[in-house]
Amino acid sequence: MDAPETDLLDGEGQFLTGRLLVAMPGIEDPRFERAVVYLCSHDDEQAMGLAVNRPVEGLTVYELLDKLGVDPEVRAPSDLVMLGGPVERERGFVLHTDDYSSPESTSPVADGLALTVTRDALDALGSRIQRPRRAILALGYSGWGPGQLEQELRDNVWLICDADEGLLFDDDHDSKWTRALAKIGITADHLSAQAGRA
Repeated sequence: MDAPETDLLDGEGQFLTGRLLVAMPGIEDPRFERAVVYLCSHDDEQAMGLAVNRPVEGLTVYELLDKLGVDPEVRAPSDLVMLGGPVERERGFVLHTDDYSSPESTSPVADGLALTVTRDALDALGSRIQRPRRAILALGYSGWGPGQLEQELRDNVWLICDADEGLLFDDDHDSKWTRALAKIGITADHLSAQAGRA
């Protein structure tokens, strides 16, 4: 069965910022196998997103904050650090609910969500008072140049799914890919093993 046709833009002619990309089976880049990527920005020039279902094995947010010299007041041992993508993997990105904001470094994304990429966000994650209601800390990001993501969408490399807080923030990472597919009415066994082929 072929993948469903994918609109490159949403119904209102807007780019896909705030939506999820769901990797098709057989994606040629193994770094994105079964990936669910939240698009933090998408315009004519570029697209940038964070994989929300690729935990860094054995690394919790608490441990990373400790390594970076942030003394957390809040310990959430089950919060794992995500591998946001292959670009700038030494750099941290915090996707969070918009109840936290750093005036100099927080960028609104969509639907009550924001992105902060400075040390302020790490301090907030460890704070009882400033900590956002929900957040993920990712190392690295997924990036596309002009027209690159649009071509991948035309080639049926990705499906598009609406984001929700469960898919973004809950800790059931193993099921996020199948849940994202289910949200758009698809089961994995109905998808071709080769993207875009019957």
